[in-house]
Amino acid sequence: MRRIRSFVVAAAALAAALGTVPAASAAPSASARPAAFPCTSGYFCIYSDWNGGGTRCQWSQSSKANTADDCSFIQRGQNVRSVWNNTRHRVQYYTQTNYHARVGSTPSGAGGNLQGSYQIRSFKPQ
Repeated sequence: MRRIRSFVVAAAALAAALGTVPAASAAPSASARPAAFPCTSGYFCIYSDWNGGGTRCQWSQSSKANTADDCSFIQRGQNVRSVWNNTRHRVQYYTQTNYHARVGSTPSGAGGNLQGSYQIRSFKPQ
């Protein structure tokens, strides 16, 4: 019994020393969203910077064949670094116009930082 308890204590100490803790969710909690990801209810939002910062472009329609039509930072060639989906459906997004080259999707009421190395050029419900 003593040997098992010593093992458990040693394992816990090692985990604490190595910083092994449960991973946090990639998407901020609903209470954190308004400050970090300003996105109007019913809209899909993309941002030019991390954590919902920089320039925001948002759409209330469920699909958009070319985001550059009305998004200034996409027109300037900037990449999308974060997203927030404040719609009632999952949104899938693409690096090319007209729904080509799917790169990801975000469920309703969620979002977060992206890789930041591409533009979202079109999106639609999944």
